[in-house]
Amino acid sequence: MGVSTERQGDTLIAKTDGRVDGANAREFQSALESAIDANERAVILDMEELSYISSAGLRVILLTAKNLRSQNAKFAVCSLSAPIREVFEISGFDKIISIHSTQAEALASFKD
Repeated sequence: MGVSTERQGDTLIAKTDGRVDGANAREFQSALESAIDANERAVILDMEELSYISSAGLRVILLTAKNLRSQNAKFAVCSLSAPIREVFEISGFDKIISIHSTQAEALASFKD
């Protein structure tokens, strides 16, 4: 599991890869927290290279979404593989977190 970041205008894009599970969820959370500035207004979590996520990883994403919401920042995830999208749907996360097919689609949603 790794997290890398880049900027597209005023949006922070965090990309994660590999697996996020109970063994590395704390590391994943720390990586996201250190990447996200307290003044962020928009964050996209690009999961194109993520191969697996457990409930521990979902918890980190939910905490991230709540923290960003509390600072009035926009948050979305994008580029989920079919199995990971299914995990989001089964857990109901697709109802509380904005999910987009591509990074470009997620960026465009922030312009609305």
